[in-house]
Amino acid sequence: VGFRPLLKFVNFQYSTRFCTNPALIVEVLSPSTAAYDRGLKFQLYRQIPSLNDYLLVHCDDVLIEHYSRQPNEGWLLHEYRGPGARIPLTNLDCELHLGAVYDGVMDEPG
Repeated sequence: VGFRPLLKFVNFQYSTRFCTNPALIVEVLSPSTAAYDRGLKFQLYRQIPSLNDYLLVHCDDVLIEHYSRQPNEGWLLHEYRGPGARIPLTNLDCELHLGAVYDGVMDEPG
């Protein structure tokens, strides 16, 4: 797949030019790319056997969409909203804190 996501986590194999086995791909949504990131790009990403988690980070709200591969090869969507939310990334044995992701990025409400 010939895309350059914002962030990739890999399991062991990595070259300087291409990531051959990402476990997690993170994309930042923008109004011009949101449909593509959720549609054709995700359709192509789902063909990567090592990929278990796909995160779509909203730039206009403290919101991350988490798609996780299921044992039946389907994908499950969970939405995490607000700075106190935490995304469990079980396959990577960690969790992602939305407060840390958005720290210094989003304006505080007036």
